[in-house]
Amino acid sequence: MKYAAPPYMYDVLPAAPPKESWLHTAKWRYVEGVFREVCCRYGYREIRTPILEQTDLFKRSIGEATDIVSKEMFTFTREGSERSLTMKPEGTAPVVRACIQHSLFAENPLLKLYYIGQNFRYERGQKGRYRQHQQLGIEAFGSDDPAIDAEVITLAMEFYRALGISEMDLHINSVGTATTRPLYKEALRDFVRPFLSELSAEGQRRFELNPLRMLDTKDKNDLRLLEAAPHMTDYLDDECREHFLQLQTYLTALGVPYFVDPTLVRGFDYYTKTAFEIKGRNLGSQDALGGGGRYDGLVEECGGSPTPGIGFGLGMERCLITLETLGIELPVPSESPLAFIIMLGEESVVKPAAVKLLGSLRSAGIAAEMDYRGRNFKKQLKRADELGASYTLLLGDEEAARKVVAIRSQATKEQREVPIGDAAAALLAL
Repeated sequence: MKYAAPPYMYDVLPAAPPKESWLHTAKWRYVEGVFREVCCRYGYREIRTPILEQTDLFKRSIGEATDIVSKEMFTFTREGSERSLTMKPEGTAPVVRACIQHSLFAENPLLKLYYIGQNFRYERGQKGRYRQHQQLGIEAFGSDDPAIDAEVITLAMEFYRALGISEMDLHINSVGTATTRPLYKEALRDFVRPFLSELSAEGQRRFELNPLRMLDTKDKNDLRLLEAAPHMTDYLDDECREHFLQLQTYLTALGVPYFVDPTLVRGFDYYTKTAFEIKGRNLGSQDALGGGGRYDGLVEECGGSPTPGIGFGLGMERCLITLETLGIELPVPSESPLAFIIMLGEESVVKPAAVKLLGSLRSAGIAAEMDYRGRNFKKQLKRADELGASYTLLLGDEEAARKVVAIRSQATKEQREVPIGDAAAALLAL
């Protein structure tokens, strides 16, 4: 094989591969359809942004000290140009840029958007974490009310339930604001400093660049050392504390169970106050389904007027792998044709009639196919079975001369003749 997909990128195929049945276009379309339906029910409208954005957009919004900006972005400049472009590593900053550019905030005091798009990160690949991945996301701008935080969280969980994932846990935390966070960062550094040399190399790097990220680790020794670390919730000001308490009140009112998780942080610098993550049960270490949070300073950071916001991003790949792991079968609609035309006899006589018949069936809204390789009756019939056609339409020299076609049920083997002009109506009646 001379060519293959780049490492940790993939092809989504019209027929599911045996070992990775989630790489099936019909499943992707179904999940996307469920997401669109839930978003529309909650009043969110779709937005689509380019794959490429100016690199500075992500440096300003995500933060230069984050892993994504420092070592995971696909960034390049055009030959002869100093303008740096980046394939978007996440969906929120591009949406904010689009809203500022097109004055959507001015036109919509409460702006609720959703998107389905590809993100790109050059990170260590593994199952469920790909260098090209599809994200399902929503963003709500214009309100700092914790009730909309609860709405965003509820929407995400309802989406998973609509797919059949019921065993999941919601983890929430408050990460404060740009005013309160520095106090906590210093308290965290003070706690860690006596045993800094015992932390992993990654933990030590995060100690210098962004100490909050030390908490977001799977290293068992780091987790042990950080077990008694101070909690962000102990350093919140009155506003952040009240916001977090109200969020819990609204989640309780909606009947949404939750865990307050003091170690929960998000990977981007722009998050404020609410942070949340949804985890699936019985999934081992790959249990994170998706998450998000509030980012009240992001719009202003990107050049817009002060506008509060909250949103989430859910990975399509992680979602589909979870469904596969849990043995949940999606009710994917059949892609089989209703009818398959089988030609018999002299091609020069039969084929023009078959082509015309095929066109009339499709114009009537019927999924239909025919053979284009001039094969014999047996092989044409085999192909009809391979495609899963419900009916075969037998058209030979005699039928073409009499302007009729024989409709044969592949299930019962019963067949009857109808005028060619009535074939579409007959199939629809069947």
